[in-house]
Formats: sequence, C-alpha cells, structure tokens
Amino acid sequence: MSMEQVFSYIISLGASVMMPIIFTVIGLCIGMSFGKALKSGLYVGVGFVGLGIVTALLTDNFGNPLTAISELYHLQLNVFDMGWPAAASVAYNTAVGALIIPICLGVNFLMIVTKTTRTVNIDLWNYWHFAFIGAVAYFVFDESLLWGYFAAIICYIITLIFADITASKFQSYYSLGGISIPQPFCQSLVPFTWGINWILDKIPGFNKLDIDAEGLKKKFGVLGEPLVLGVIVGGLIGLVAQLDIKKILFLGVTMGAVMELIPRITKLFIDGLMPISEKTKDLVNKKFNGKEVHIGMSPALVIGHPTTLVCTLLSIPTYLIIAVILPGNQFLPLASLAGLFYIFPLILPYTKGNVVKSYVIGVVALLIGLWFVTDMAPAFTQAAHAVYAATQDKAAHVPEGFQAGSMDFASSLFGYCIYAAVKYIQWVGAALLVAFALVMMFFNRRRIIRHEKVVAAALASSQQHQD
Repeated sequence: MSMEQVFSYIISLGASVMMPIIFTVIGLCIGMSFGKALKSGLYVGVGFVGLGIVTALLTDNFGNPLTAISELYHLQLNVFDMGWPAAASVAYNTAVGALIIPICLGVNFLMIVTKTTRTVNIDLWNYWHFAFIGAVAYFVFDESLLWGYFAAIICYIITLIFADITASKFQSYYSLGGISIPQPFCQSLVPFTWGINWILDKIPGFNKLDIDAEGLKKKFGVLGEPLVLGVIVGGLIGLVAQLDIKKILFLGVTMGAVMELIPRITKLFIDGLMPISEKTKDLVNKKFNGKEVHIGMSPALVIGHPTTLVCTLLSIPTYLIIAVILPGNQFLPLASLAGLFYIFPLILPYTKGNVVKSYVIGVVALLIGLWFVTDMAPAFTQAAHAVYAATQDKAAHVPEGFQAGSMDFASSLFGYCIYAAVKYIQWVGAALLVAFALVMMFFNRRRIIRHEKVVAAALASSQQHQD
C-alpha cells in the first residue's frame, strides 16, 4: 500500500473516527494512561459527532426555506453554495490533497526545528483547508502539482505564524493554556479584526460601547438569551419564506435548539482536550525548560461561547440581505450558513467579547468575502467538475447552470490572496508570497528567541534566589 493510499484511507475515516485515534495516540505518547488517553480521544470524537448532527439540523431544515426565498423574490445569483463538504471533497480528492498531511507535517517539523513557529498542528482534519487552495491552484495551472503544493505550503506557513501571534490572546480570553488555532479561515479574519477594531476605537462614543453576551441578557432579559434569539431568527426566516405557522414555529425551535446544543457539545471538546493540554504543558516544562509550545486545535473547541452564538445569530439575516443587494456578488449563502460560527472565535479575544464590535467586524469580513467567492467561482467549478468526473462524489456535483462556491475558505482572505496572486500575476505573485512568508518567519523567529531569553533569565534568577 502506498503512502498516498494510507493517508487517503485515514482521511476517509472522517473527523469523528480519525481524531479520537490521533488524540489517544498523542495521549499515550505524552505519558497519559491508556484509559485516560482513550477517554480524552473519545470525548473529542463524540464532540465531532454532535457537531455534525447540529450542523445537519441547520442545513437539512433551512435549505428548502432559503431556496424558497431565492425563488419567491427572483434572486438572480448563479454561484451555488456547495458548503464545506464540497470544498473538502475537492481538497482531498486530488493529487495535492492525497499527500497534504505528510507534507504539511514535514513543514511543521522544519519550522519547529528552525524556531519559526511554536505551534504543533495536530488538527489534521482541517488540513483540507490547505489542500483546497492547493487543489484550486492545481487546476488553474492545468493540473500543475508544483503550483498546487506551492499554494498549500505558503498558506500553511502563514497560518502557523498567525496561530503563534494570536495564541496568547486566545489562551487568555478562553482560559485554554497551551492551545492555538492554526485554521486558516479563522486566522484570515485576524487582519480584519486588527484594522476594524482600531477604527472603531477611534469613533467617539463607539469605544465606550461595552456590551458582551452577559450584558445583552441583563439589558434585554430573556430576549438576550441565545436560545430565544435563535427561536426569533429561525421564525423570521420561515416568515420571509411565506411558510405556514406550523413550519415557522418548527424552524424557530430548531434554530433555538442549535444555539442551546452547541455550547454543550463544545464542552465535550474541552473535556477531551484539557487533560492532553495540561499533560503537554507539564512535559514541555520538564523537557524544554519552559519553552513555549502550542498545541494546534480546531476552533470547534470554542464556538459555543455566548458572544459567538449571539453574533452568529445576528449575522445570518445580515449576511443574506448583503448577499442580495451587494453589487458584483453572485453568491447566495445557504449551506455555508452553518459555518458562520467559525467567523468569531479569533475576533472575540481582540474585542474582549464586545458583541457590537465583533458583529461589525464579522459582517465587514463576510461582505468582502462575497466578492472573493464570486471571483474564485470559475476555478472552484473547474476543480469540482474534475473531482466529480473522477470520483462521482455527490458532494462535488455542481447543479446545471450554476458555478460552485462556498463561504468555507473560498471567502478567506488568506485563500483568496494566494489564489489571486498565483492566477493573475503568476511568478511575480509567487515571488511576493514567498517574500511575505519569509519576512513573517524571520520576525516570528525573533519573537520566539526573545521569549526564550526572557524565560531563561527568569529561571536563572529563580535558581539564584533558591541558592
């Protein structure tokens, strides 16, 4: 069996099977007992199963009403929302995707050794994001593996460095020591967050708005609860779709159920990952004299935060309205709405959970992302057609008369900039991307070495006091 077949088989297991195995093995490697390692791994697996069920609740029950809205109001948007399953299918069913895991793990190892990152990315399931941009570049350049792997590796390097940069704020805000989020879609929202948050702080009066999810509950009572907001938003979608009262109420309760279940499911991820995180920190302190190492995890770990839930609910109708009225957009989000939870995990640490700021940043990023999806649609469609012809995977089937699109990574700043650079200015674009990655690696290495010197000095001082 070739390496390509081995990794294709591992990927085919899905996150709910693959991740428990990986975390059980990791737990054993860092010195946990078999029972504790297995329990941690299974909690993560159950979390992914629960997340899949909740996502299906949204896509299965809201797909038809949203399609009905499109038909009722004669919305002429010809980029079909394929959702993340199509993007993952395109990603992993190509020559680029087949070997993306070992290649990226190799890059990660080299960056750890050269001190250009401190993140160990074990979120293997989400490697499909890197494979996706690689697959799109692969097809844009007539199935060129060189361009495909180049795009994927550049995206991986930039994401790891951003994971390092955001790690301290993420860990502090969510009280999750030793964890970072090397997921490119989430990390690509960080530049928006830095810029827009700075602008909002300069607006008189706006910088004094300090409304978090708890504040919303106090201000609006039961109407500020994510559960009740979910019922209201779900019911409004049914109302706009002109459904009967029974279906309107059902959609309301379904959306409310999603808002209530997600925090409970994310607790399973935390229960599974915290023992591994704590054991890893102990191991690092003993073996590496306190040197920083971040365990790269999925943002699913924190999507149940109350502010994320509130901002997601507010973003759903906003996103739909913007998609309809935005000039130049051809994408109507349907299946991708379930992915809106992943907009906010790395925004919140910088806005300190401020609902208004987080919502504004998310909406601006989504608005710009609509243009990204529209521009990338021809390349996504070409890749999806090729994968469907080769595999007959229904997730990659593009309906007749439409182009393929997805919010999941197709609207990502990182993904689109890499795609645009290699497509429109090719070798010049490649040179600019390499230069940007090298500069980031250089400054991240300086930051890591500086931190190590501070830690070493503190340890030396501590030993002197003991003597």
